[in-house]
Amino acid sequence: MLRTTIASVLLIGIATDVSAQSADELALVRDIFQAVQPKSFAQNAEFCGYVGFDADGALVATDPVKGGPDWCEMDFPEHLVVVASYHTHAAYDPGAWSEVPSGDDMEGDEADGIDGYVATPGGRFWYIDTEDMTATQICGIGCLIKDPRFRPAPEDDIQDSYTYDDLVEKIEG
Repeated sequence: MLRTTIASVLLIGIATDVSAQSADELALVRDIFQAVQPKSFAQNAEFCGYVGFDADGALVATDPVKGGPDWCEMDFPEHLVVVASYHTHAAYDPGAWSEVPSGDDMEGDEADGIDGYVATPGGRFWYIDTEDMTATQICGIGCLIKDPRFRPAPEDDIQDSYTYDDLVEKIEG
């Protein structure tokens, strides 16, 4: 998979170093999340899909598939050269660690040999790099549509990036 580094990606006024396929990929996923977040909150369900290149070489995404409050399963598309997955983290739940990707999120993308994107109830936008097994915030609270019930919890102490081991320890530890 060819990758380029996007240095200082400017997304909604927040600059971050993120390794991704392209700025077009980030914009496509952001638009998907902006459209699907309200449904994800209203139905308290994760929505997921894939991003890839079609037979003409165009960057496209599959339609979002509805899952449950803490899961989403989709068929791997045969008609795309898949580069990443995307999924939301459903509605705000003060008892859930839904503001960060999970170890399971990273493991699923790694098993498929792709990277991933996650949108949270607080409107955070995350990129999962399965080569390095890291999750990096592209932008923080409110950069995507957020659940109106969302309340930040200072004790959560959400960092800008995590390794896989950090996430497993944070969530399970």
